[in-house]
Amino acid sequence: MQSPCRSLFHLLGQPLPRSFSTTAQPLARSSRSALKHAHRDIPTYPHGPSLLYKQSNFGLYGNVKPQYGNKVSERNEIKTRRKWEPNIHDKRLWSVALQKYVQVRVQARVLRTIDKVGGLDEYLLGESPARIRELGMEGWKMRWRLMQDRGVKERLRKRRVELGLPSSGPKMFLSDAELLGEAETILDETGKQAEGPHEMTGQGTEDEEERELSDEEVERLLDEEEAGIQRQPGTSTVQEVRPERPCEIP
Repeated sequence: MQSPCRSLFHLLGQPLPRSFSTTAQPLARSSRSALKHAHRDIPTYPHGPSLLYKQSNFGLYGNVKPQYGNKVSERNEIKTRRKWEPNIHDKRLWSVALQKYVQVRVQARVLRTIDKVGGLDEYLLGESPARIRELGMEGWKMRWRLMQDRGVKERLRKRRVELGLPSSGPKMFLSDAELLGEAETILDETGKQAEGPHEMTGQGTEDEEERELSDEEVERLLDEEEAGIQRQPGTSTVQEVRPERPCEIP
């Protein structure tokens, strides 16, 4: 039997009011709404959220997903489907730049990688494409929050100065690999500008003025050299070089 309140709302054609909860309305709907709310002030993650294993969007899972297989009995070899869940732990990791502990869900392999590279900050600031893909949505958010620290900004600024790039601007938060690529581009453009005046005025070294010979011309010159034919410089005439005869002593 329905309660009088529920039947009244059913007759009026209005949805039931939401029960009391301490969770915010945008976060109580779905994981998509939660991600949109958490990443509202953050640049878009280039690889996007995980659609198959959605809880990996809220931790450092390292692109791991559940594995499926069979459990085979030793006696009858009967196969039973089973599932292997990732080894996930709730950890408090220390951030040197933020000077506080960060509570995060992290996979065991990612935890070993963090210890290997020297801490959470070095793991989040990795510049390789594989590391960016491994971070996921939560790691991307933590990376952006870390880059807002004054010490990290100064570190990136010094890195840009070493590569000859402007120390401020919209591209200040690029990774080391992106900074190297931009530096190579600037060096290539500078080299082209330096070569430009020589090409416009026609001035250059003797090596630049020499034209490349085709394969047919090279073969013809080799044949002439073997036959003892010498071409006069600056002219199109050729002169046959005959070997000198030895002097006969009477």
